[in-house]
Amino acid sequence: MRQHVNPLSSNFNQIERIPSVSEMFRESQLNLHLDIGCAAGEFLFDLALVNTRWNYLGIEIREKLVKNAKLKVLEREIKNLYFLFGSANNILNEDESKSILKNLKSISFNFPDPWFKKKHCKRRVIQPELINILSNSLRTGTLVFIKTDVKDLFDYMDFTISSNLYFKNIDKKDFNYSESFNPNKVKTNREKYVTVNQLDIFERIYIKI
Repeated sequence: MRQHVNPLSSNFNQIERIPSVSEMFRESQLNLHLDIGCAAGEFLFDLALVNTRWNYLGIEIREKLVKNAKLKVLEREIKNLYFLFGSANNILNEDESKSILKNLKSISFNFPDPWFKKKHCKRRVIQPELINILSNSLRTGTLVFIKTDVKDLFDYMDFTISSNLYFKNIDKKDFNYSESFNPNKVKTNREKYVTVNQLDIFERIYIKI
């Protein structure tokens, strides 16, 4: 599976139909969490199985991973988990996504592709345009989580989000994880790897005000 996919490619201009929240989930009234760049979805599978009082939605740009994840959802008959294929910036800019954004309780960006070269920074998933979409569409109180092991990427994401006046940083010490989308503090595969290798993790939580 190719790891690097250019999100600016015209291949992603054509977007698959975006279902309504009630079509995605059996209990559409539950709190909804969105994980952007969910890869094969293992993190979301773990969350959905242990925290059935939340709905989970994953967006991933690698189509084969999404197809495989959707098959696993059907095979395991998981009713609180759904996956969408495509570029998050394109998907969330669609009118059909407005109902999803309005229903979100939280969003996570876990260890996104850092795109190290300066000329490739425009390919990073967090862009001012995306943050503007979120600031205009999310409900007050919606949380945004970022996490990475790349300091330069963290500084970039933090600056991009903090530059928007509608997002405020929350002190992690004051945050109650037991009431969040991840009450058991489930880790992604990348976080497990980073932890085992004793590498630094940089993370921050923001709230829509």
